[in-house]
Formats: sequence, structure tokens, C-alpha cells
Amino acid sequence: MRIGDLVHATGVNRRLLRYYEEQGLLRPLRLANGYREYAESDVAAVRHIRALLAAGLPTAVIARLLHCVHDDGERLVASACPGVITHLRRERHRIAEAINRLQSSQDALDTMITVALRQSDGHEEDGPA
Repeated sequence: MRIGDLVHATGVNRRLLRYYEEQGLLRPLRLANGYREYAESDVAAVRHIRALLAAGLPTAVIARLLHCVHDDGERLVASACPGVITHLRRERHRIAEAINRLQSSQDALDTMITVALRQSDGHEEDGPA
């Protein structure tokens, strides 16, 4: 199938599909005329890529894990490939740390808003979010 067919089948635009190719996530055949020829399996691969991106994984990690995931009914599951659990745990830890940093930032902003509101004796137009 051509790139337009893959766009239609996945809902992912051409630019993103080309980016996935640049990142080594998709490997379409190149025809003599230079056109990309995608396999039916690329439709599932794009779905898997999108799910892994939504889970917060960077494309470099997805490139290492993509062959280790498959659909299991309605969800994406990881196979017992060597290192897959280590990669997933590392990414989960990275995301948890980012959440903690964001929570600390939110707490600091809440404190600043509360203090500012107290100092203005409630004359501030904007309250805390």
C-alpha cells in the first residue's frame, strides 16, 4: 500500500509516518520509482507506535521495543523479549520522576498564589486555578 493508504488506514498524517521511518520505526520497501510501499503489518505497527508514544515512551525506546509488543484483544501487551521489562521499568521511573517534579512545581505555584491573595486582602481578581 502507498503512504496515502496508510494515512487513511491509521489516521496518522504523512509527515508523522515519514518521521517514524526516519526513526527506524517503520521500514517500507522503496519501489524503483522511489515510492514507499507499506505492508499490511505496518498498520498494526503504527497503532503500536501511537500507543507506546501515548504511554510516554520516546521513539528511541520504541525502536527497541516495537517488535516485542502485540495486540491482545483491546490492549497492547509486551512479550517476554530480553530486556523489555527493564526498559519499561526505566521509562516508568523516568515518568514518575517527571510527575514528582511537576507536582513540586504546582505546589510552589499554589503557595505563591495563596500568599499573593493574602497580601492583597482578597482584592485580587484572579483566584487560584
